[in-house]
Order: sequence, then C-alpha cells, then structure tokens
Amino acid sequence: MTSITTSAIDTPLGRSVERTCDDLAMLVLAAVAVIAGLTFRDYGLGWDDYTHAEYADLLLRMYGSGFRDTAALSFANLYMYGGGFDMVAALLHKILPLELFETRRLVGAIVGVIGLAVTWRLGRRVGGPLAGLATLLLLALCPIFYGHMFMNPKDAPFAVAMIILMLGLVRLAEEYPKPSPRTILIVGLGAGLSIGCRILGGLALVYAMAGFAPLFLEELRTEGAHEAARRFAHVVYVLLPGLVFGYLVMGLIWPWSIMEPGNPFEALTYFSHFFEKPWKEMFDGAIVSVPDMPWSYLPTLFALQLPEVMLVLMTGAVFSTFAMLPRREVPARRKTILLMLTLAATLPLAIAMVKRPALYNGIRHFVFVIPPMAVLGGVAFAWTMERLRANHRAWQPVVLATFCFGLALPLAEMIRLHPYQYTHFNHIAGTVRAADDRFMLDYWGLALKQASDELREQLIERQEVPPRNRKWKVAVCGPQRPAQVALGPDFTIGWDSNAADFAMTLGEFYCKGLPAPVMLEIKRDDVVFARVYDIRGRSISSLLSIPAP
Repeated sequence: MTSITTSAIDTPLGRSVERTCDDLAMLVLAAVAVIAGLTFRDYGLGWDDYTHAEYADLLLRMYGSGFRDTAALSFANLYMYGGGFDMVAALLHKILPLELFETRRLVGAIVGVIGLAVTWRLGRRVGGPLAGLATLLLLALCPIFYGHMFMNPKDAPFAVAMIILMLGLVRLAEEYPKPSPRTILIVGLGAGLSIGCRILGGLALVYAMAGFAPLFLEELRTEGAHEAARRFAHVVYVLLPGLVFGYLVMGLIWPWSIMEPGNPFEALTYFSHFFEKPWKEMFDGAIVSVPDMPWSYLPTLFALQLPEVMLVLMTGAVFSTFAMLPRREVPARRKTILLMLTLAATLPLAIAMVKRPALYNGIRHFVFVIPPMAVLGGVAFAWTMERLRANHRAWQPVVLATFCFGLALPLAEMIRLHPYQYTHFNHIAGTVRAADDRFMLDYWGLALKQASDELREQLIERQEVPPRNRKWKVAVCGPQRPAQVALGPDFTIGWDSNAADFAMTLGEFYCKGLPAPVMLEIKRDDVVFARVYDIRGRSISSLLSIPAP
C-alpha cells in the first residue's frame, strides 16, 4: 500500500484508467442520487424523528427572535447536540411541496450523497482513481450506511461531517508544512460540522496527533528539532483562520456550545455516562440491559452487519498499515495518511471495547467509522490490482470478478430489504433470516409506516368506518409517533390494548404475539418486521412480552 499507480487494470480502446474510473464513479453517484430521489418517501420515522423536528422549530424560533426565545437551549437533551441537519430540513420544508418528514428524508438522502462524493474524492486522493471508484462502490453498497442516511438525523450527518474533516487532514498531511487556503478551509469546515453535530467529533484531534507522528519524527530526523518546531508552529498559525471559521460553523449549528466556554466539555462529560433509564435489548440471543452490554458487542455486530467484501479488504488494509510503519523506505507522508485513516476506522471501536459505555441500537452510533473503512478497503483493492498487474496479471480478472461478486451480495440484500436496509446482516450471520432470533433488526420501528399505510388502505377497501362519535383506536407496541404520523388524523394512537380496535406491533422480542386475527404482516426475507391485529371484541391486557422498563 506504499504506492499505487493508475494503471492497475487495462481498459479497452486505449481509454485511460483515470478517465474510465472517474466516469464510472460519476455514473454511480448519479445512479444513487436518482434512486434516492425516487425512494426517499419509502422510509418511515424513527424513535427520535419527531423530537428532532421539534428541536429544529425551537432553534429557528430562537434565531428569528434574536435570541430572546431560548427554549431550544434546554430542550430535552438535544441542546447538547447540533441541530444543523434539523434546521436545514425545517427551512426547506417551508419552500418544498413536501410534508415535513418527507423533506427530512430527502435532506438525509442529499447529505448521504454528499458523503459518498466526499468519500470517493478521499479514496481517489489516497489511492488513485481505481481506489476512489472501489471506495465509492464499497460505501454505496454498504446497507448500514445507505439505510441510515435516509432516516438517521444524528449519526449519518455526523459521519459525513467526519469524512469531510478527514479529507482536510489528509490534504494537510500531503501539503505539510504549507497547507493551501482550500485545505485550511476544508479542515475548518469539517471540524465545525463534526463537533457541531456531536462532541465526539473531537476524536479527530486524536487521529491527527497520533497520525502525524511519523511525519513529525521524519521532520525531526531530517530537519532538526528547531526547524521541525518552526514548521509545526507555522502550520498551527496558518490553520488559525480555518479553526476560527470552524468555531463559527459549530456555533451556528450548535448554539448552546458557544454560550459558555465550558459547554462542549459539559456535553462530553454528560455523554460519557449513560443518561437515560436503562432498558433491555437483544444481543446474541440474550436480553441484556444496555449499560451491561459485553465488550464483544461492537466487533460482533460489525463482523455480522458489514458486507463481507468490505470486511476482508478493510482488515487487510489495517494489518498492512501497521506492518509498513517500521519500514524506512515508505514515505512518512504515506504513513501519516494511512495511519490517520486506520485510526479513524478502528480507534472509536477500540475505545468503546475498553471503556464499555452503554451500547444500544446496533452500530448506529458508530456509522461514522464506515466511510474511512470504505477508503481503506478501496485503497487495498487498488493496491492488490497493482501488485497483480506487475507480477501475476492473469489473476486480475479473477480478483476483479471476486470483488464484483462481493459487491453483488449486499446489493441483492439491499433490494430485498428495501426500505429497511439498515437492518442488514451479512451471509456470515445468515442474513436477517438467521439473525432475527439473535439480534434486534428494526429497532427504530421503520416498518410501522408501511404497516400504517396498509392498515388504512385495507379499511378503505373494506369500506369500514369507525364506531360513531370516535376515531379508530390503535394500540402500538413500538414508537407511537411514527404510527400517528403515518396513520393521520382519523386514528387515535395509544398503549391501551383493552380499548383499541387494532394492535400494531413490531417484530421485536418485546412485542408478543397476540391471540387475534392477523390483518397484515410486513415481511422481508420471510422475517416479520411488523404485524397488525384485529382485536375488536377481544380482551388484550398488554402488547409487551416483558415488563416495561
């Protein structure tokens, strides 16, 4: 992985590899954008969506009032997160002919496509056009990233912000000690957006400090301590305008962070401890309280949920990075770049395994490590093709075919699971069919949208009307807001199953099967994601299979 040329594969008709790979990458981006534009309405609301929409209204009201209305600065615990995504969606909703939550899905798709484009450019910069194309394909066909980009208002935008910052840091390593104004701007923008999304963005400082160690050591060896210190001081000085710009960006999207100098550190302290009443989730067939999840939680889920081809390539890249660090013939800049990417992909997981914070909702909080994983995988693939071109050209078609087959596996699952791609489990896990009894799938309750739509359509088709002087009553096991938004004003949503006409339940362990006629099921790959029961005239004491927390 020390050097990658742009001629790792041959192209027909004398067309340059650079142009072919770049054209294919643009075609992939265009295809993803078109598909996202056609399907963004299919994605339902998650547990947090409604609250985030309320947070956006409060933030806009605060800005509109000249900071006289400061309710946003104490709203739930969301004031300790940035609200940039939420504000953009709320503002676009005022001008687009879409419902609010459709607008939020569209903005999520746009942010996701931006993230794909930035990750492609980063992969291309690190490993050349072939690496860039491979990086883009690995990320675009990663069901976890693709699914979250539509409906996750916290973690998907944070992942995009972090990869923007990583692009700036890689450019800084390339141009050190004389970064260009564009690099300074990208570093500042990435820092402001990432920390403005989540205080966890400060991890990038650790990536940079540890990642730049090979470059600093090389400077000390070749330039001497005095000159190395002077160069470092110069870089810090020229970065200051970018960091000031980043601070302003952070303050714009996370206003609470600049109200007091210590507020970001208060947020860090707050989120370093579990801050809610504990509940239980299923992991590896056991029902576990989220503060007591084992250290194996993250490595297990990453191994079982990421596409196999990404796992293999990324793992090879990580080992190659650490293997090349002692090699003196490898340029220090190359070591720095690959070490930063490796730390970005692995260090957050390692910290969580050691610190063992409360872990829940699968790997959604760690979606931000997937883009650097894709970059490492893309660089590893391009390096492999280059080595084969030089020594074993006959094996290139075999490796390329294997890579394409590896991409086809998650693509097929993404089509099969739509619009629940975020629940993906790979073939190592046996797909969602085998994972259903061991892990949580639709923990955010996206299937309630489709269940609600089909319930409403069935009632219209049967020409059934609610009892006189009241609306239809639906008891929901799962997040109630998504069902309420999807069903509309003609339905009343609640927990009381005794007084309800219908029961809507997720296919998760905490929702029990009911002794009542099943009106409809939402299924993917023979796995039930949601059910609707007709419970009229029946006595159903509870929808929960375990006591409420």
